[in-house]
Amino acid sequence: MSKAEETPGSGHRHGGGRVVLAEPRSFCAGVRRAIGIVDEALRRYPPPVYVRKQIVHNHYVVRDFERRGVVFVDSEAEVPEGAVCVFSAHGVSPMVRERAADRQLDVIDATCPLVAKVHQQIRRYARDERTVLLIGHADHEEVEGTYGEAPDRTVVVADVADVARLELPRDEPVAYLTQTTLSLDETAEVIAALEERFDDLHGPGSDDICYASQNRQNAVRQIAAVTDVVLVVGSPNSSNSVRMVEVAARSGTPARLLPDVTHLDRTWLAGARSVGLSSGASVPELLVEQVVERLAEYGFDQIEVVRTATENITFSLPGSLATPHPDTGAARVGPERPGPAGGEDDAP
Repeated sequence: MSKAEETPGSGHRHGGGRVVLAEPRSFCAGVRRAIGIVDEALRRYPPPVYVRKQIVHNHYVVRDFERRGVVFVDSEAEVPEGAVCVFSAHGVSPMVRERAADRQLDVIDATCPLVAKVHQQIRRYARDERTVLLIGHADHEEVEGTYGEAPDRTVVVADVADVARLELPRDEPVAYLTQTTLSLDETAEVIAALEERFDDLHGPGSDDICYASQNRQNAVRQIAAVTDVVLVVGSPNSSNSVRMVEVAARSGTPARLLPDVTHLDRTWLAGARSVGLSSGASVPELLVEQVVERLAEYGFDQIEVVRTATENITFSLPGSLATPHPDTGAARVGPERPGPAGGEDDAP
């Protein structure tokens, strides 16, 4: 047997390959809260419960909720008048709230508290008559909601090139805010360009950066330094998952995004002796466990953990859902394992 045939990534089950798990990974506090809100709404209200957009950007979670009686819609206009409607973790604009009120919807707001904090900041900067430069992707739901708080005073910039194209005087009073799920490295480059471009620039404090995005990117950077290939479990429409792949790739390690174990391509592991593994903030841990099991079948059966931070943050449910329900006894946050095991194409 050749040396190539003996390597874990070569297609034979011999063992000895390493899987280096990043911690933290999977659900963050904002995602736990959002999922808990929909869980509790399902317990309290007869189906269907409507959710505007995907509650979080993970197909597995969304399909599980659909199976249980949730109807996901693209617009509040699709929700019957007077029905229960949950706003997703990514937040909405004041215009959306107004339209929901016009339809007399029973709104439950699952906006992540960290996103809500950005909304508060942009309103404050607008009151101070500053031009707000919102660093992010214009088509992302979070950016749409934040932009909608002060559309007349906000410009979305995605990169350094966008900063160079700004037609604003150097002495313009400006402020910047960021989409919470961006790559911290790329955000730093844009902020540096803004600092060079404007004399009167205000920005949020360092503690306003989304802890979950920062922690997961730092952990991925660490495992990329000690492995041959990095796998990030996450849906393609999950911004924070995509950014994690980019962080690993910029470290010089091949990196792949996979929605679930059914998308794991064995050729990605060719010649590898070690695999780094993490997952986005909206990914159930079950999907990571399934990838670990498959990697063990491929010979990567030695597990190591690299922990770069410990997360103890929790966010409470909205007041309307935080009180005990007579049928359940208490409000609680839903499990990390929505529905039965399986690949994304077969999963909820």
